[in-house]
Amino acid sequence: MAEVDLSAGTVEYLDTGGGGPVVVLLHGVAMDGSLWRNVVAPLRSQFRCVVPTLPLGGHRRPMKTDADLSIAGVARLVAEFLDRLDLRDVTLVMSDWGGAQALVAEGRDERIGRLVITSCEAFDNFPPGLPGRNLFTSAKLPGGINLAFRLLKWKPMRRLPMTWGWMSKRPVPHDVMDAWFAPLWNSEEIRRDLRKYVLGVPPKNELLRWAEKLRGFDRPALVVWAAEDKVMPPEHGRRLAELLPRGRLVEVEDSYTLIPEDQPELLSAHIRAFALTGEPGSS
Repeated sequence: MAEVDLSAGTVEYLDTGGGGPVVVLLHGVAMDGSLWRNVVAPLRSQFRCVVPTLPLGGHRRPMKTDADLSIAGVARLVAEFLDRLDLRDVTLVMSDWGGAQALVAEGRDERIGRLVITSCEAFDNFPPGLPGRNLFTSAKLPGGINLAFRLLKWKPMRRLPMTWGWMSKRPVPHDVMDAWFAPLWNSEEIRRDLRKYVLGVPPKNELLRWAEKLRGFDRPALVVWAAEDKVMPPEHGRRLAELLPRGRLVEVEDSYTLIPEDQPELLSAHIRAFALTGEPGSS
């Protein structure tokens, strides 16, 4: 893992290198860049894949105590990351975490050439669904995040609808999830960072303003949504595709929210075709 010092702290990232088109892939809450392991593998021979580990709970390096880790703050951190690495004309791919939409709303999207939105938070679905509401409730209680993630050491808890059961149809391998949760198990500072993020949701009118601002994104955009999603409503995928002036929609069968886990080969094929031609691949 490489690392870069940003205003909020040190961010680790995977960079496959090479001279191909740049694809930047963003993960969600209580995960790290390994969410994309089965998508990056078939792409890395043709693309430079850059996968930062965002300060969303799966990060190993705590952020500064005064870091702005609200949704908008983390979005600005993504923009700063692109600036510091001087990444241009990138295909930006997001999963689960919808904060990158704030990049467009705040006019920080100049380095984005193409946008890929897979099943993620959108409109007023922040925090998303039953798992998001459960985490939000935990974050409001003293020691709540510590308890919530301690319970996930007991593996059957991971497949409950209120935790990770509705995030992927196929269980995420336990060794992968152990690596995602270890920073939260072991570090009070990481739990502090996640709590700041979870409680940093702006008012509903601001969330809806972000969505409306997507009407001004004039570059190619692809929305890839899980048709059976129980956390991120499929209707939101269709609405996002309609908002984006050059938006295209692909609905993926046999998948919940984490398409990189449930359908990585299909998703990588869509990203490959879209990054090269501006059109999705064949399903």
